[in-house]
Amino acid sequence: MSFNTYGHMFRVTTWGESHGIALGATVDGCPPGVPLTEGDIQPWLDKRKPGQNKYTTQRQEADQVRILSGVYEGSTTGTPIQLMIENTDQRSKDYGDIVQSFRPGHADISYHQKYGVRDPRGGGRSSARETAARVAAGGVARAALAQLVPGLSVTGYMVQMGPHCIDRARFDWDQIDENPFWVPDVVAARDWAVYLDDLRRAHNSVGAVIEVVARGMVPGLGAPIYAKLDADLAAAMMSINAVKGVEIGEGMAAASLTGVENADEIRMGAQGPAFLTNHAGGILGGISTGQDVVVRFSVKPTSSILTPRQTVTVAGDEVDLITKGRHDPCVGIRAVPVGEAMMACVLLDHVLMDRGQTGGIRGHIG
Repeated sequence: MSFNTYGHMFRVTTWGESHGIALGATVDGCPPGVPLTEGDIQPWLDKRKPGQNKYTTQRQEADQVRILSGVYEGSTTGTPIQLMIENTDQRSKDYGDIVQSFRPGHADISYHQKYGVRDPRGGGRSSARETAARVAAGGVARAALAQLVPGLSVTGYMVQMGPHCIDRARFDWDQIDENPFWVPDVVAARDWAVYLDDLRRAHNSVGAVIEVVARGMVPGLGAPIYAKLDADLAAAMMSINAVKGVEIGEGMAAASLTGVENADEIRMGAQGPAFLTNHAGGILGGISTGQDVVVRFSVKPTSSILTPRQTVTVAGDEVDLITKGRHDPCVGIRAVPVGEAMMACVLLDHVLMDRGQTGGIRGHIG
């Protein structure tokens, strides 16, 4: 059995390979009557697509999405939405040298050990190219969220590249779309450009940390124990290629805090209960509090580099391998829109589950 579907009520199945004819997603569970066109989805794919600047892979893909079903006269019908993105710039010959060799850091060896067969062209199904389908599905989720939770927004950005972190004192939301790294710190954006240029010239790569924030949240999303909002968000982010760690709110840093420091105190505000801090990342007991939901995930360095690495072949021979092709020196850059898409899908899924269980009824305070 293969597991290519995620979600409880808003369910997304992705399909396709890096160098196949096309890839895409089947989205099931989207409510009917949501205004949706290809133009609503395309801007999110444009944000993720390769070849936009020298800091990402130079593979040239238009990533034009086509809606094949589930939409009639500009609105969703409640039936499965089929999304397709054609691959137009495959260079499978770049991968001829790895047909019998396993690239260090890639899923080549684990796929072979599990299935006994793999698609070596760009990693096939394990390629980050698959995430284009997730971003398309996220566009559908955003359109539905705009109808069901007006005012909710999902924004991702980089907060760390290699050892270099942003200065939170310089945090500027308006800077995120103004640089190739989606970083909310104008000074960091300038410094990181120099740092990544040096890495590229050295045939090396680097990891990153991405933060995704949902603002305009409503309380009550999520459920205790086995359908916790934070658990589903963590699983969604962890499913993204190259992600090696996920945290909510303070995350790992909470281990160094005392109870006095960590607990988010509450007072009554003009609009009801108001939290004085947000160490919990907007989620308590698996249920949203109405505060911003804050998720961070770490992405490992791109494993495809032009520096020889030691590996073995299918026959068990030891060889040194250089991975050719067009690759991101920091895959974290294009992981930003992917993280946004995964959060949008999870939030819509939980909005629909909550609507089915409680009908939106909430306990009153004050």
